[in-house]
Amino acid sequence: MMKPHLKYLAALLLFGSNGAVAGMIALGSGQIVLLRTLVGSLFLVVPFVLARGRLACLRSPKCLALLVASGAAMGASWMFLYEAYQQVGVGMATLAYYCGPVLVIAVSPLVFGERLSRAKVGGIAVVLAGMVLVNGGSLQRGGMSWGLAFGLAAAALFALMVVLSKKAQGADGLERSLVQLAASFVTVAAILAAQHGFDVAAVVRSALPAPGDLAPALFLGVVNTGLGCYLYFSSIPQLPAGTVAVCGYLEPLSALAFATLLLHEQMALVQLAGALLVVGGAAAAELSGKRRASAARPLRPAPATAPEPATR
Repeated sequence: MMKPHLKYLAALLLFGSNGAVAGMIALGSGQIVLLRTLVGSLFLVVPFVLARGRLACLRSPKCLALLVASGAAMGASWMFLYEAYQQVGVGMATLAYYCGPVLVIAVSPLVFGERLSRAKVGGIAVVLAGMVLVNGGSLQRGGMSWGLAFGLAAAALFALMVVLSKKAQGADGLERSLVQLAASFVTVAAILAAQHGFDVAAVVRSALPAPGDLAPALFLGVVNTGLGCYLYFSSIPQLPAGTVAVCGYLEPLSALAFATLLLHEQMALVQLAGALLVVGGAAAAELSGKRRASAARPLRPAPATAPEPATR
């Protein structure tokens, strides 16, 4: 058995390689997400059935509705994200998408009644400054590109997914992941069906990978999504919350590294500086909230919590 730390780090590296693997598949963004959610959902059915085999959220209509809605938002978010991958590259799209956690922090006073501390405000400002450095040149030359717009739309939908998921009470991590992935698959299938005039056969034909794309498509669905979620959810209950939060930022950094090594994407020095500001600002904003929560927490030990994994 892998130790929890190794399982968690392996899951983060798998999530970070999503964009690089998707870049090897010659399909549209919607078709890639459709395959990923279908294969990932089927893969997670096995450990779920072995672990318990019944959906606890069925006893709570509110919990089920929130999980389904969050899964729908996740599916739409992934469609925008994978389109951004194809438009502006994995590195740029990842950084735009990583504004999602910052948006959650920004709306938390209205949605969750949390206090927006100076450290959080400072972290948000640093992220915005980083985004200006990363995309400033492109904005000056031709305004906001469709790729950047898709990345920011994916970030906004990610924030919606997190808000809905946090409000859903009564389901554990593996069950959440399975329900959200299944809802994502249904959402993406419905969107693609509408685009093809509700011709199911046309949707199936469009999503069939060529022989050369079959291996990366299966890898994305089985390994990156199914196995990645399983490793993630089976490890975080055994890790301290601080470890989960700090190590979680390996995902966007590894995404940039994989894009450079496997897809040969390159960034200028000013864009690399902006990338560090985006990741560092997001980390500072989130970790400041965790430190305040730890300071205010009674001495009685509490179970570890973790950030939402459905960003992947």
